[in-house]
Amino acid sequence: MKILLTVVMALVSSVCFALPDGFVYLRDIAPDVAQDIRYFGYHNFTGVPVDGYDEPECVLTVQAAQALKKVQAELRTKGFGLKVYDCYRPQSAVDHFARWAEDINDTKTKAEFYPDEPKETLFVRGFIAHKSGHSRGSTVDLTVIPFGSKPKESFTAYKNMKRCDAPAAKRFGDNSLDMGTGFDCFSPLAATDNPEIKGVQHTNRYILKKVMEKYGFYNYDKEWWHYTLKNEPFSNTYFNFPLK
Repeated sequence: MKILLTVVMALVSSVCFALPDGFVYLRDIAPDVAQDIRYFGYHNFTGVPVDGYDEPECVLTVQAAQALKKVQAELRTKGFGLKVYDCYRPQSAVDHFARWAEDINDTKTKAEFYPDEPKETLFVRGFIAHKSGHSRGSTVDLTVIPFGSKPKESFTAYKNMKRCDAPAAKRFGDNSLDMGTGFDCFSPLAATDNPEIKGVQHTNRYILKKVMEKYGFYNYDKEWWHYTLKNEPFSNTYFNFPLK
């Protein structure tokens, strides 16, 4: 009887938290893409788990997930792979970001994520917005890693924050190729074509950009990590289902 009840509860849970039509878990389409869903935990610019991230899952539209699978396959031939930081983002999370940005007294993550940027300018400069393409399901934040590599450092909330725009050896020990800044760095250096980004950092950004564009994505020019599928299926719909 107990086993039967457990099975029934699992089925009910599956029905209750089924994804909307047209969405998939990336792990079901491209299981070898690494995932580091930052908004589920504390290592993000808010400094806390973000509303709507009940599980550290990458959810995308079917079309975006299938395109990423092709990107991953090409990178693997060169010894690299993708790592995603964020995929579909519930509107509740976007609202959480806005509340955080409006609370100018909350600066506990400033030392890492916006060391030189006044918090009052984050909306004006396009780092924070009241709507996000992520909520349409075909936008993804990601980087390139040596295939199969692991982060070099564990994050301890509020204790080992390092400037996101520092040289690679002095930034948080992520396993990303050196892109010139860390993820979610509120700095002009995060802009994909910033002329101060040269050498290997510039090359690494264009490894990502070239392969993403090849398979139908375009870049948000203020963030080297931010890509949206050109032919996104829900171009005018902002979703708010939680990540389960």
